[in-house]
Amino acid sequence: MKYLVTGAAGFIGSAVVEKLTLAGHKVVGIDNINDYYDVNLKYARLKRIEHDNFRLIKLDIADREAVKNLFEDEQFNRVIHLAAQAGVRYSIENPHAYVDSNLVGHLNILEGCRNTQVKHLVYASSSSVYGLNAKTPFSTSDSVDHPVSLYAATKKSNELMAHSYSHLYDIPTTGLRFFTVYGSWGRPDMAPYIFTKKILEGGTIDINNNGDMWRDFTHIADIVEGVIRIADVIPNRDSSWSVEKGSPATSSAPYSVYNIGHGSPINLMSFVEAIENELGIEANKNFRDMQPGDVYQTYAEVSDLFKATGYKPCVGINEGVAEFVKWYRDFYKV
Repeated sequence: MKYLVTGAAGFIGSAVVEKLTLAGHKVVGIDNINDYYDVNLKYARLKRIEHDNFRLIKLDIADREAVKNLFEDEQFNRVIHLAAQAGVRYSIENPHAYVDSNLVGHLNILEGCRNTQVKHLVYASSSSVYGLNAKTPFSTSDSVDHPVSLYAATKKSNELMAHSYSHLYDIPTTGLRFFTVYGSWGRPDMAPYIFTKKILEGGTIDINNNGDMWRDFTHIADIVEGVIRIADVIPNRDSSWSVEKGSPATSSAPYSVYNIGHGSPINLMSFVEAIENELGIEANKNFRDMQPGDVYQTYAEVSDLFKATGYKPCVGINEGVAEFVKWYRDFYKV
């Protein structure tokens, strides 16, 4: 197969590229290498995944003409679209960056798929779409109409845009709602990275909602396994589906949405404790109120993904934290 992976220098994107190339697929990766966080980490990821089957093109998905030319020149079989402006809090400070990347960029990818008859588009959604939902575990049959950040709103919009293209142009699309991904080569703006860095430096870590938060932490190895598996499960039209009786995660169009998480939320303080134990250092903690855009709990219902692919996350929190901390200390030599 010939794959396009967008966001190829990113945390999840680089890991997906590595898995695809080792399986023998040809992969073209695109990334604009922006400075939202340390570009040296992005280049280090790319250095790690150098392979004869992989080629990187520096390109911004918001560049309509460049994306159009890319699809016409390369003629991809499948697309795994992971490029996006990430971060809940950053979306409060820089909303226009999210419109450019997550809305305009997503449209450009959809147009590329439409014009070159791509066989399957798999794209990144987010657990943040569940917003004010209080019922757990979060199910793809739940309403996701009340996001609490612009980032979440753009991800919900991605699902709606994908559905319209699946309906109008018969493009098979699958959205994946990622739940709190962590592990080696992770993003510096995420809690595991921030906590580990500050604890090692003797700084103070901020504990939101006074520690009463729960996250469905999912290790990168499990995430990548799920992404690769779902790429082989191409949705079909279902003439028996109706709005009144069907799940919002499926359709009469070739469209599907899945949760991809561990399925067992961990209390934030337990996660901090796992990092402290691995480092052998007790953290200095600043307990504070819930922050804008945050949610109390995330908890993935993943039975649909298991039925479709056999996906079953297997990396527990202690094993995952140990793997991340070892990578961090090796990478930064601390």
